[in-house]
Amino acid sequence: EKYAKFVKERIEIEQNYAKQLRNLVKKYCPKRSPKDEEPRFTSCIAFFNILNELNDYAGQREVVAEEMGHRVYGELMRYSHDLKTERKMHLQEGRKAQQYLDMCWKQMDNSKKKFERECREAEKAQQSYERLDNDTNATKADVEKAKQQLNLRTHMADENKNEYAAQLQNFNGEQHKHYYIVIPQIYKQLQEMDERRTIKLSECYKGFADSERKVIPIISKCLEGMILAAKSVDEHRDSQLVIDCFKSGFEPPGDFPFEDYSQNIYRTISDGTISTPKQEGMRIDSKTTVGKAKGKLWLFGKKPKPQSPPLTPTSLYTTSTPNGSQYPIFSIEPVHYCMSDIKTGKPRIPSFRSLKRGYFCLQGPALEDFSHLPPEQRRKKLQQRIDELNRELQKETDQKDALIKMKDVYEKNPQMGDPGSLQPKLTETMSNMDRLRMEIHKNEAWLSEVEGKVAARSDRRHSSDINHLVTQGRESPEGSYTDDANQEVRGPPQQHAHPNEFDDEFEDDDPLPAIGHCKAIYPFDGHNEGTLAMKEGEILYIIEEDKGDGWTRARRHNGEEGYVPTSYIDVTLEKNSKGAVTYI
Repeated sequence: EKYAKFVKERIEIEQNYAKQLRNLVKKYCPKRSPKDEEPRFTSCIAFFNILNELNDYAGQREVVAEEMGHRVYGELMRYSHDLKTERKMHLQEGRKAQQYLDMCWKQMDNSKKKFERECREAEKAQQSYERLDNDTNATKADVEKAKQQLNLRTHMADENKNEYAAQLQNFNGEQHKHYYIVIPQIYKQLQEMDERRTIKLSECYKGFADSERKVIPIISKCLEGMILAAKSVDEHRDSQLVIDCFKSGFEPPGDFPFEDYSQNIYRTISDGTISTPKQEGMRIDSKTTVGKAKGKLWLFGKKPKPQSPPLTPTSLYTTSTPNGSQYPIFSIEPVHYCMSDIKTGKPRIPSFRSLKRGYFCLQGPALEDFSHLPPEQRRKKLQQRIDELNRELQKETDQKDALIKMKDVYEKNPQMGDPGSLQPKLTETMSNMDRLRMEIHKNEAWLSEVEGKVAARSDRRHSSDINHLVTQGRESPEGSYTDDANQEVRGPPQQHAHPNEFDDEFEDDDPLPAIGHCKAIYPFDGHNEGTLAMKEGEILYIIEEDKGDGWTRARRHNGEEGYVPTSYIDVTLEKNSKGAVTYI
């Protein structure tokens, strides 16, 4: 019972330990929705894996507590109850044997006392007889009467003597049996019971250790998983995530143009002097701009107080061309906001959320084409939207195919349903598909525009680095680039045509990725158009799940695709299939 109490307290400790570990994991486990697309650092992923391993470790502590409770504590309590019952029975047998011996002793003692009393009565009768026999005055009748009394008392004393002897012999035999047979047997049974108790304790000690030793391999795997998670941390990848998250696509400020104030002096002397025409729209306060650029763009310097109002539509500088048109030139404020957000933000990357908040305050509400975002972030947003629209289009296409198949089945078998009832749904699906195609085309046009501007800007920067030309252009909010007229005359940058690197992502002819495999349970002929014949036991790739119409799209090893009955195959879907996007 003492050891059972010890095991019970140990079980409570294990249960509380496991509970506290699970609460700890729950406290620090990130709460993320499946649609959260924030970038994840390898250190964060490693910590998340460590939390999972720690949760498994807590589960193993619960297994230890459960094993101890079932194998050790429960067994101890049952065996303790059995021991108490058996010990009570043996002690009861000992009490019965002692009571029987006491009864035999009382019977022997009573016969002894009766024999002693009869002997005293016989002696009194003898003395009375002798006194009357020696008395001369006593009559013969009195003497005879005394003699008869003496004989009676002597006979009764002899009977009691025999009874006392028998009782004494019986008591001695029972006493010998009690102390040499009955009591030793009871003690032997008690000894055997105690030895079994000791053996059971030994087994419970072993089971107590075994319950801990069984989970050691799994606990070792959990610890190995933690070590692997620690080794998976890649500092270069984390740095690249920071770069990708805050990369704006803005070009750094260009060189300041040389403003020749002496051209008015020499204009009367020579009108052919090569000089840069003075433009009022290009006059920039060098002190304010340079100081602001140095103070706000440099990440590690002292951040000075802003000397100019925040970016507004009036703060966009303009430049004029000979034909009188004006081009907006973007100031360095967007780069400043990107850099200041990195400098003053929290250590973790908030998915460009705080940056977008600050930028939306400048540009107003979000636009459909994301033109309020920097070029690189705009490209990412457009690409994400195009991917989402393609997925929705694929769902609508699958639904349309399923409706067409169902309509064909209803036309061939009118008893199964009315084909006309599917026409409204089919029309709605076709309308949704047209709408999605238009949205995809519109977003692809915006994406091509952004990528073309990024490519043109990179080419212009490359040409400028080679020819060491002094540019006066600035970047527009959409990433456009403008040069003044004189620079175009001196040496316009050469445009190189770069192929669109994202064209392949929108190809509809690429084969769908396999999301699992299946094994044919029954043969299928596949005579109808769009179906795929298969043999019993044949292995196929699954490229599209059953949408509820009873058909699954599959592919052979040779690339042949088609639909097969879902009830004819045994499907196994892969957890992380090719082409699936998993957000952690």
